[in-house]
Amino acid sequence: MQAKIVSYKKLADDVLAMLQRDYQVVQFDGVDAGNRAAFMAQLKDAVGLIGASLKIDAEILDQAPQLKAISTISVGVDQFDPADLRRRGIVLLNTPDVLTETTADTGFALILAAARRVVELADYVKQSRWTHSIGEDCFGSDVHGKTLGIIGMGRIGSAIARRAALGFGMRVLYNNRKPDLAAEAAYAARFTPLGQLLQDADFVCITVPLTPLTRGMIGKAELAQMRSSAILVNISRGSIIDEAALIEALQSGRLRAAGLDVFEREPLPADSPLLRLPNVVALPHIGSATHETRKRMAICAAQNLLDALSGKPTPNVANRA
Repeated sequence: MQAKIVSYKKLADDVLAMLQRDYQVVQFDGVDAGNRAAFMAQLKDAVGLIGASLKIDAEILDQAPQLKAISTISVGVDQFDPADLRRRGIVLLNTPDVLTETTADTGFALILAAARRVVELADYVKQSRWTHSIGEDCFGSDVHGKTLGIIGMGRIGSAIARRAALGFGMRVLYNNRKPDLAAEAAYAARFTPLGQLLQDADFVCITVPLTPLTRGMIGKAELAQMRSSAILVNISRGSIIDEAALIEALQSGRLRAAGLDVFEREPLPADSPLLRLPNVVALPHIGSATHETRKRMAICAAQNLLDALSGKPTPNVANRA
């Protein structure tokens, strides 16, 4: 009898077929209160898990004593406790490379949309309010030639720096755990302390992963250091920003605008003040959401899982000691 893999996200037929060549696959189209018990029941003899957008906690893992590997269809691993998985002898795999360019596209789209007030003014036209030549009340701000501060110069941060420096002639500052000499050479990026970056940047883009160190790293004090004309963009994780402090800064005019693809709670609650602020561009966590990229991510995740279960080396292990 074939060993079992449980998928907690619906897979495309060809991706499912990759796994079914060697494994029995039980598939769930998401896990919620209605099917959680059935999902948990399937875990008792599962050797592999694959999926996305589900918190894999100790309660789930306790039901899966034979589990050897989990492959997440994402680059972020904040839905897991990597140290606990190591203690249990479970390999955690992610998809770090295939979504870099697409997510960087989303980040730069937010920079442009917030600076040029694209969403707000598109609504202005659709609501038939455009009845005469526009005045300063419809003006935005330039992007080209401005200063971009990138918090987190990883793959995505570097891809945004490339777009900024080479495409828009922007000066690039960055804050990272350590200097990135390649980015400095390619894009004239300058390693900058966080406080100085916040003070000097016209645009601040957050691309760090969510960890205990980065959770809440942009709060009231940090927002107060930014220019009142500055725009904040977050394509990482919502909890990196103190959302209440951000709302206050946007409402008071302390911060000009924000472009947000991620939030502390997702989906964004209907009563969130962010939905009523004209100086906020809010997206439904679409960083990697294109047909091409999501397909590549799923294929990568499936291959990661197959390699891990067969003992083949893979560079995409997210919980190495």
